[in-house]
Amino acid sequence: MALKLIDHGSPEYQQMVSLRNEVLRKPLGLSFSHEELEKEKEEILIAAFEDEKMLGCCMLVQEEPGTVRLRQMAVSNTLQGKGIGRALMNFAENIARDRGYRKLTMHARKTAVGFYEHLGYNVCSEEFEEVTIPHYVMEKRLR
Repeated sequence: MALKLIDHGSPEYQQMVSLRNEVLRKPLGLSFSHEELEKEKEEILIAAFEDEKMLGCCMLVQEEPGTVRLRQMAVSNTLQGKGIGRALMNFAENIARDRGYRKLTMHARKTAVGFYEHLGYNVCSEEFEEVTIPHYVMEKRLR
């Protein structure tokens, strides 16, 4: 498995949008708007590949100096539970550290809280609704 940064607008980015749509949006009856995708030009786009096939992806966006937020974490439905998400998170944390960030935050779906807790993240909010489902703010200090 290869982990790498990808460029907005590239063929790999199109794979990323398709994977996120399949895993995160379609099950909720939602889709991405052109405006949402345009905003991603400034984000750090990360993906895991086996040969040319994207297995999973996520992105990082600066919230404030020293803090970066994880967004749009998705692993192909048929490959969940095989360590791809953990590998993506380790890679994302290393990139964030290398770029000087000291804290990583996210809006985690309620169903994913356990996964992130195993990786050292803590819930730091009340439950709230986002994209029609329950979420929590989670965070981790990067050392």
